Order: sequence, then C-alpha cells, then structure tokens
Amino acid sequence: MKKDSKIYVAGHTGLFGSAIVRELKIQGYTNIILRSRSELDLMDSKQVKEFFLQERPEYIFDCAAKVGGIQANYTKPAEFLYENIQIQNNLIHNSYLAGAKKFLFAGSVCVYPKYAQTPIKEESFLEGYLEPTNEAYSVAKIAGIKMCQAYSKQYGLKTISVMPPNLFGPNDNFDPNSSHVIPSMFTKFSKAESEITFWGDGSNRREFLYSQDAANACIFLMNSDVEKGELINIGTGNDISIKDLAEIIANIFKFTGKINWDTSKPKGAPSRSIDCTKISLLGWKIDHNLIDRLNKTYNWYIENKQRY
Repeated sequence: MKKDSKIYVAGHTGLFGSAIVRELKIQGYTNIILRSRSELDLMDSKQVKEFFLQERPEYIFDCAAKVGGIQANYTKPAEFLYENIQIQNNLIHNSYLAGAKKFLFAGSVCVYPKYAQTPIKEESFLEGYLEPTNEAYSVAKIAGIKMCQAYSKQYGLKTISVMPPNLFGPNDNFDPNSSHVIPSMFTKFSKAESEITFWGDGSNRREFLYSQDAANACIFLMNSDVEKGELINIGTGNDISIKDLAEIIANIFKFTGKINWDTSKPKGAPSRSIDCTKISLLGWKIDHNLIDRLNKTYNWYIENKQRY
C-alpha cells in the first residue's frame, strides 16, 4: 500500500476496525474511507454495491461482524450465522466487482476444531468438529475464508484471511450479556462488591491479543506477498487459564472479594493458543505484555465506561 492508497475499513467503530484505523494513521496512511452503520448498511446488497462502485477502494480491511461471547453465541446462533454471512458476502463480492487490489478478511481462532492440537497451526483448519457453543459464528467465518479463497482462485482477487485469538482493547463491547471474556470481566469487576461469579470452572485456556497489536499485524500482511486466500495466525503463541486471567483483572480493579465458578454453565473449548510460525517467518514480531495491555485497556475503560 502507498501512503495515499484508497483504504476502506469496514467495521471501523468496533474493537478491531477502530484499532486498524488508529494504526493506519500512526503509520502515515492518509486516504482512509469510513462509513458508519447509519451511512452504509453492510447487510444491504444494493447499498454496498453502490458504495463500492462510487468509491472504488483499493484495499479493504473487513472487520465488520456480529460478535459476542459464549452466552451471546449460545443463545442467538441464527443471528450470528445470517448476519455475518450476509455482511462478508457483500463485501467480498463487491470488492471483486470494483477491482480492489487486495482484501483482508478478519477470521477467528474459533474456526479451528475444538480439539485441535495446540498451539494450533493453520493446517488444522477443517480437520475436526467445531466448539458447539460458538458453532454458528465459526461456520460463518469459515464460509468467509472459503469465499476469499474461491474469489482468489476464480477471479484473481488478492485476499488474505487472518486468524487472531481473543482480541481486547479500546472500543470493545463491554455488555456483560454479549461480550467476550475480558470486557465481560471488566464490567463485572467494576460493579462487584463482595463476590463475583463466572461461567465454567476457569480451567480452560485462551490466548489474548491487544487490538492495536493485531492491527499492526494486519497492515504488515496487507503489504506482504500473501495474496491467495491463505490463512495466517496472528498472535503471541501464549495462553492463560481463565481462572488466572480473572485473578489478574481482579488485582487491576483492586477487587478483594470471592470469585465463584458456575460449573453448570459451559466453558467452551479446553485450549485455544495458536502457532504463529508463519507470520514470524514473514518478519512480523510484537512485544506483547498481557498485563501491560490489560492496564492500558483498564485506563481506557475507566475514562469511557459511562458509555456502557
């Protein structure tokens, strides 16, 4: 990408998209196209087609998606499946029609099998059953990955699919009923007094990546030679148990009460750390300190929590 290339970031108000916009500006990119949901409904095929034919963006970062934590995925599978497929179909197809130079699709570690060997390699894709609690979201993301590959093969659209672990950072969804684990814990600890309860038993392990670090990886890959729909893991390769994560966040919030675990509720896949050898060999590295990034997120949350 050139510094004045026409770049469209879909989903720019969300966690991932807003981080990509910030990182693009930090790196000196000046021609960034943004549209709010009220300006462009990505589920409306006609609106999306008109937008692409009018603006003709050269590079597209697709971070637009309906996302949520285990509770939201478990209770609203139809919404997660329908809305995500509709959005990504519109974006990928119209990027091709408008002659885009490259398309980056934001996937998720949840596309990998529930019992994939960890750290999970890209080659594990489609080699086993998915985690049932977020199957609908996973299937939608798998469809997006395969569509990117199909459009690369049939039409020559340059595409890449990135597989991040659980992301966190500024502009996350902090609704405890629909958010991922870190923002959900933030909201619950901010309101807790003497005790707090989380789903599962806390033994399952997850890898977490700060959204700004993920954005840095995406821009690096957009400027790389990866362009035929390849899957690339982006992360740290390090995981942590949910129980240990809760203890760290409790310390950040100075919570001294009791932490309970509701074992009658599902806890998700046992482990989700990913192998980041491919992106490392391409030359990308990041110094990611989880506690440091959690503190940065905490500072942002305290300054903005009235929004939630």
